[in-house]
Amino acid sequence: MYKSAKIYFLFQKRFRLNRKKEIKNALSHLFKSERKKLISLNFIFCSDKFLLKINQRFLKHNFLTDVVTFDLSQNKSEIEGEIYISTERIRENAKKLSLGVSEELLRVIFHGALHLCGYSDKNSKQIAEMRKKENQMLCFMNVSRETNI
Repeated sequence: MYKSAKIYFLFQKRFRLNRKKEIKNALSHLFKSERKKLISLNFIFCSDKFLLKINQRFLKHNFLTDVVTFDLSQNKSEIEGEIYISTERIRENAKKLSLGVSEELLRVIFHGALHLCGYSDKNSKQIAEMRKKENQMLCFMNVSRETNI
C-alpha cells in the first residue's frame, strides 16, 4: 500500500525517524477509512525557531507550537498538504505529559493528517473527536511507551 502513497519525510533539523514504512501504511489506512484519495503529503521535521516563523508569517500566531498543517488540496475528496512538526516541541511535550517521544510524535503526525481529513480542534467536542481518532491510529500502530520510532 505504501509504495503508491506519495508521503515524504523531510528534515530541516537532524532527526531520526524509524518505522517510516509503517507510518506510511497507517496514514494510507487513515485516508482510505476517511474516503480520501492521497495525492501528496510532505512531513517537514523542523526546529522550534523554524516553525515559529511559519506560525507567525502564515497564521499570525506569535507562539511555539508542535504542528502546523497546510491543506493544499484541490477538493475535499483529496489529500494534498504539508505538515510541519517541531521535534523540540515533541520532546518537550512528551516530557510534560509523561509520554514516550515515539507516542507523542505519532500522535502529532496523525493529528496533522486528521486536520487534512477535515477534523478540527477548536472546541471541546471537536478535541474529543480528534483524540479518539488519534488513539485509534495509535492502536493501529500498536504503540506502547517502549516503542522506538
